Amino acid sequence: MSVEANKALVRRFYENIELENYDALKEFCHEKFVFYPQIDTPFPGLEGLVESEKKNFDAFPGFKMPIQSIIAEDDQVAVYLIFEGTHTGIPFLNVPASGKAVRFSLMMKLRIEDGKIIEKRSHVDVNDILRQIKA
Repeated sequence: MSVEANKALVRRFYENIELENYDALKEFCHEKFVFYPQIDTPFPGLEGLVESEKKNFDAFPGFKMPIQSIIAEDDQVAVYLIFEGTHTGIPFLNVPASGKAVRFSLMMKLRIEDGKIIEKRSHVDVNDILRQIKA
């Protein structure tokens, strides 16, 4: 795939996450997909991604996560997003719904193989989120 095709794939992937259309994600993810929310914490398979991410997103119903910047080279795509939501859903990291608005940045690095996302690495400051919902 071309660099532009890889960027388009990643854009559609995040559009579906923002729509909470988790069933559609299988269209974008390789059968050997692995998600790393931390450097050495793999969640293999699409089920691992959905399990890990859904519990975070369910804490902020109706969240928005627009892509601010996307850069690609060869089989890798880097995405910078701004997450905005209100903590009115389920507890987040054992903090009950606070009703507080949050806004934080995310940086993701994705690797593409055979036209699908095979690896996703997430970088986010969880302490910033906790600071906002506990303030």
